[in-house]
Amino acid sequence: MLIAETTKPLLMNDFKELMKKSDALLNEDASKRHSYYAKRTGTLLEDDVKAALDECAKGTPFQGTIEKISGGKFPDIIAGNPKIFGIEVKSTEKDHWVTTGSSILESTRVDTVERIYLTFGKLGGHIEFLSRPYEDCLYSIAVTHMPRYKIDMRLPKGESIFDKMQIPYDELRKMQNPVPPVAKYLRSQLKEGESLWWAGDSVEEEVSYKVRTWNNLSSEEQTYCIVYAFVHFPEIINGKYDDYSLWLASQGIVNSHLRDAFTAGGREEENLNGVVYRLPGIYRRIKNNKEKILEMLKQKYNSQTNDTEFLTKENEFDRKLNAWCNKIALYTTTSYRDIGYNVPMEFFKKYFMI
Repeated sequence: MLIAETTKPLLMNDFKELMKKSDALLNEDASKRHSYYAKRTGTLLEDDVKAALDECAKGTPFQGTIEKISGGKFPDIIAGNPKIFGIEVKSTEKDHWVTTGSSILESTRVDTVERIYLTFGKLGGHIEFLSRPYEDCLYSIAVTHMPRYKIDMRLPKGESIFDKMQIPYDELRKMQNPVPPVAKYLRSQLKEGESLWWAGDSVEEEVSYKVRTWNNLSSEEQTYCIVYAFVHFPEIINGKYDDYSLWLASQGIVNSHLRDAFTAGGREEENLNGVVYRLPGIYRRIKNNKEKILEMLKQKYNSQTNDTEFLTKENEFDRKLNAWCNKIALYTTTSYRDIGYNVPMEFFKKYFMI
């Protein structure tokens, strides 16, 4: 089990006992005032939790130190002298123990707080309160306008999102940007045909915070996306746009007529070894963007090898380029292969292969 660290182990025991007593007091009160608590959500419930904490803190190191801050701060309540403990209050009006939690970025976290408990009010059915260490209740990630933790107060030990990622909560929260390792883990769990719409295809890739239609892109942006498709999704030459459309979505781009971006404009006449063939319009996009495709291919292969000298190794790049040409040519459904002459392969030899 991966647990968060605290610099105050002795006070931690006192804090743990405080949370148990607070739960007991809230549950006792809820058994007597069901209708009252059934309506207590949001900041109202935070007031109830603070009142219970104040009462249970009497005669402990936390007496007189409990402060409700909420109002955009994380967590909602802080305690101790100094303020190294916190309580985040969550609730649901339904009869279950799950809800959506706070942002994984924790950009509004109080700097002094080292250890947080989550106090959860289940206000549907039999009203009940339960508090647990914050990181022990977080089992996955949901995305609204930003990635947020998913809470399950009955989550078994060893099954938190941090256990799954093998990254302790304290380590993740202290990262300057915790999104890449989270996205990397979630991407490893995807099934074929799935994609993270809010994250790029690599750890380094940034994604757009806004959504635009294809027609609202500049011509330079449209060209970049078309070139990206040829380099990273060569199957589009066979009309298979599913994976590419998922990538576009992750970039905040929507195109309801995606095929037209590659095939509009009719067929392209191409002279190959003295014979003129009428090829699909997508070949025109490949030919017209040859230099940009070559440049992006070099960037792709260079990043894959982590070799800063790769671009100077022309023989190695030529080998990979030829492999790309073979791959994309094999995807095509052009029927010229039926007469014993692989027209797509000849096209790529003419424009790309050495």
